[in-house]
Amino acid sequence: MNSVKLGLIGLGTVGGGVARLITEHHDRYLEHYGIDLVIQRACSRSEAEAQRLGLQEGVFTSDWRDVVSDPDIDIVIELIGGEHPATEIFEEAFKHGKHVVSANKALLGRHVEHLASLAAEHGVQIRCEAAAAGGIPVVSALEHDLVGNEILTIAGIMNGTTNYILSRMQHEGLAFEDVLKAAQAAGYAEADPTADVDGFDAASKIAILASIGFQTRITTDDVFMQGIRNVSATDIEMARDFGYAIKLLAIARKTSEGVDVRVHPTMIPAAHQLASVDGAMNAVYVVGDAVGETMLYGAGAGSFPTASAVVGDIMALAEPISQGKDPIPEKEPFGRNLPIRSINQLTTRYYIRLSVEDRLGTLAACTNVFAQHGISIAHINQKETHDDEACTLIYVTHEALEKNVMQAKAALEALDGIREVSSIIRVENIDSWAEGVFAN
Repeated sequence: MNSVKLGLIGLGTVGGGVARLITEHHDRYLEHYGIDLVIQRACSRSEAEAQRLGLQEGVFTSDWRDVVSDPDIDIVIELIGGEHPATEIFEEAFKHGKHVVSANKALLGRHVEHLASLAAEHGVQIRCEAAAAGGIPVVSALEHDLVGNEILTIAGIMNGTTNYILSRMQHEGLAFEDVLKAAQAAGYAEADPTADVDGFDAASKIAILASIGFQTRITTDDVFMQGIRNVSATDIEMARDFGYAIKLLAIARKTSEGVDVRVHPTMIPAAHQLASVDGAMNAVYVVGDAVGETMLYGAGAGSFPTASAVVGDIMALAEPISQGKDPIPEKEPFGRNLPIRSINQLTTRYYIRLSVEDRLGTLAACTNVFAQHGISIAHINQKETHDDEACTLIYVTHEALEKNVMQAKAALEALDGIREVSSIIRVENIDSWAEGVFAN
């Protein structure tokens, strides 16, 4: 049996959790799996972090190059995030024959083709379970447990910050800005929450999962992205009245026109399993043609949930290494095997909230705009506001084409008497996710 030497780059929230898991569970890993994990080098800005984690003297370095060039290290664990120097860490690790485990969704969501090609060229592997949905083992499920299926849909709540915000808005009737401030104070949201509340974090994750599930190249830049800043307490109240909940969903579907991949606030039936995912928790819904509908639920972030996924990847690589064998090299990355379907081709129902001047003829003028753009209305609701000269009009459409809805939005904004198109939220056709599942 060979010891498996690890180089850990980043000793922050996740890196510290990884170090603690490996240290505290070392003997159990050895006893039950025959794997002796050794943290050979650990890189951070401050040696105090290494000391706090109880790492042995001589392990710490402040230069990541000491880690990737160490001839004894088998696996490099990149946990600093961002594009640079993370990209250089991957590249140099591969050149030195090191496998890489990473939780870097932003990097992999955009540049996995380049990195996977390099890994394949050098005969090593990238593993990234922690880069998509934290501690939820969805990458492993797609790569191993569900390979007997054609994957039809991958959808879910993949950002805990936005789910926490929307959950509190739903339960307490609070405004977005108020909950965001509370989330920042509690540590659920970053000081700059842009990546979370504007959808980039979830878009990176769904790009990774869709690439794996559909075996085609999808990058974060391919994902239609809309955040939750415009979701109001009124929208959540109206959704409840209509029998829906509002969630920021990441959705990828395989269609006859290509892959439909998007992140946006979404109304889903209140009885659906995803609607009950509360607080900062995540859930990923995967539909295969044979297995049908499945859902994986758990913590999508945090020190130990994410460290759990990282250590799982380390152990998968360490098993053959400990027996003196080489892990199977990375496969050549998927090409663009399937086209990406434009959001303009989406057909679904829409919830539309308008702020209008409270005067005769405004309702009829708005309804006429929808008719001119081929949009049929299922429900109309008028709500009074604190402004005596304005009111809120709420429309719910029958199925309509996204392109037509956006053209109608522009026409509404040009109408006299329309103060604002305040909110447009897609009402997801959940049944379409299971189209193509085999009948039992």
